[in-house]
Amino acid sequence: MTTFPRLAVVKGAAMAGLVCLAGVGCNKKTDNTSNFKSAIDTYYSSRPVCLWSSSKQLPVQADQSDKSKTSDYDALVDQGLLTRTAVEKKKLLVLNEKANNYDLSDKGRSAWTADQSQPGYGNFCYGHRKAASITSASPTTSDVGATSNVVYLYAIDGAPDWAKAAETQTAFPQVKADLDGQQTAQATLTNTSNGWQLTNAPGSGRAGGSAPATAADGQVVH
Repeated sequence: MTTFPRLAVVKGAAMAGLVCLAGVGCNKKTDNTSNFKSAIDTYYSSRPVCLWSSSKQLPVQADQSDKSKTSDYDALVDQGLLTRTAVEKKKLLVLNEKANNYDLSDKGRSAWTADQSQPGYGNFCYGHRKAASITSASPTTSDVGATSNVVYLYAIDGAPDWAKAAETQTAFPQVKADLDGQQTAQATLTNTSNGWQLTNAPGSGRAGGSAPATAADGQVVH
């Protein structure tokens, strides 16, 4: 007769286990890994990595005798992104110096990202940061306003052939570094009414990561 209470206890424990398996009433830390990755990817979807840290104006002229000024542009000529034309520039009202005039080719126009705030300016961009995995995240809650400091691995997604070319990577060492496998980065994520958003990305200004997130950045609805 004493077996019935024990049986009831066992059944009760089993039911509690089923409730936990269903995710109801359990004091279990929420796994936000997918939310964090999505927030990072969304943030960088509008912040590509580009050749130059600020917009360049084209066409541009560079002294033929100064390789430090022509080498970058010549590498882009090799990839068909720019055209090169020899010109003469007046110097000191008397002397002429030989220069190269660089402008967008037809192929270059399709790869050029125009700066909407400065007519004639723009950049060549070569992909977006994409989170591969979350290495660590500081403890957080599901409350609106909660934050988490995240360390993650990422790679540059969507790099075109011209960015992978040896000539480009020699002229622009940062391109080679960016495309050389996975790298580590940090970010601060905030849980908002629209889901987790990336709100601070220290040390990633070339990809626009140092700028504050807008209302449209990093939205991941739970």
